[in-house]
Amino acid sequence: MAKIELVMPKMGESIVEATILKWLKSVGDTVELDEPILEIATDKVDSEVPSPVEGTIAEILFSEDDVVEIGKVIAIIATAGEDVTPSASPTVVEAPKKSENGHAKVVVETPTPVSEPVVSAPAVAVAATTSDERFYSPLVRSISKAEGVSAAELSQITGTGMNNRVTKTDILDYLKSDRIKVAATTKMAPPVAAAPTVASGNVEIIEMDRMRKLISKHMVNSWHTSPHVTSFIEVDVTNIVNWRAKNKDKFIERYGEKITFTPILIQSIVKALLDHPMINVSVEGDNIIVKKDINIGMAAALPNGNLIVPVIKNADQLSLPGLTKQVNDLAQRARANKLKPDEIQGGTFTVTNVGTFGNVMGTPIIPQPQVAILALGAIRKKPAVLETEFGDVIAIRQMMFLSLSYDHRVVDGSLGGSMLNTMKNYMEAFDPNQGI
Repeated sequence: MAKIELVMPKMGESIVEATILKWLKSVGDTVELDEPILEIATDKVDSEVPSPVEGTIAEILFSEDDVVEIGKVIAIIATAGEDVTPSASPTVVEAPKKSENGHAKVVVETPTPVSEPVVSAPAVAVAATTSDERFYSPLVRSISKAEGVSAAELSQITGTGMNNRVTKTDILDYLKSDRIKVAATTKMAPPVAAAPTVASGNVEIIEMDRMRKLISKHMVNSWHTSPHVTSFIEVDVTNIVNWRAKNKDKFIERYGEKITFTPILIQSIVKALLDHPMINVSVEGDNIIVKKDINIGMAAALPNGNLIVPVIKNADQLSLPGLTKQVNDLAQRARANKLKPDEIQGGTFTVTNVGTFGNVMGTPIIPQPQVAILALGAIRKKPAVLETEFGDVIAIRQMMFLSLSYDHRVVDGSLGGSMLNTMKNYMEAFDPNQGI
């Protein structure tokens, strides 16, 4: 018996805007409670927005590809008993033209008001452009104005948002960079267009998708931010392999979850982090922020080849069955693109399993603002020397490499090496006779 405003949801502490990717419903369509209405994208993750009520879509206030601030009303849902008169969403019906004074001119079609007034919704922002005809959200333009970024400078910033738009993160990263040098170069000479790629019959050019652009940007930023050092250690995980082989069927029967090596190894990693709290930190300027919570990010490969890192919150408070459930749930929903924005934020230490691809070791790049990331290599049978009461013997053992990349600004070789050795000791001390 009412009309409900659907607002752009809060997608995390650092997210202030989101892009509408696709409307899944049209004006006049009925929706169930929690049924997805539209798909949105932020700088971190794509997500669906569910309906907060059961009803009918009365109005859609923004179009696809619009960038909308968090908290803005994006649609009106009429609940039972309300009449719905379909009306057009605000759309740009004419391409931007130059007026006599040189400013961009946009003609906007105004929607016909519904028969019954509702709570007023914010007006749709007209797309703001500069002379280079790129789209800049109101937030980006306000930051640019406050920081004195000229239109020429703005046009040189590489955008990682939808359709190469400049996001809040892009402009803040630019402001942190050697801006003076960039600005001076821009004033000295006009930008030179890149030479076109000459493609023969044996070349295929593939444009990066949105997530790949974000990954690329974050990896380059991390490499420029942290002086990376990687240390390696070989671990005998025979006890872990034998215990899992003996108990995996019982584990499924009792807990309804398939147990992999990942939660078992994460348990040892968490114990090592408790012993070395200065690995569980981040860097802000000249300050080291020591994190009291241990939140383990686990890099997961997506079907399209991209990577995403869901986070196991408070991993030190979870039992092995609890860790197993979290690992399986996050991995499955990551592959199905069903993760919530909060589930990929707040990590304090990250684990990536390069062994999944048959690799024995790797040199992973640190996800900022963390200071370390661990790569798990493939587990392989190898001959190894064992010390026994009867002397040294050679035996076939299950061996794997651990590769720890760390930020040398705050993690010295002694700390990084000690962390690796502690993880090795916990993994090798795993009790093969323990229960489930």
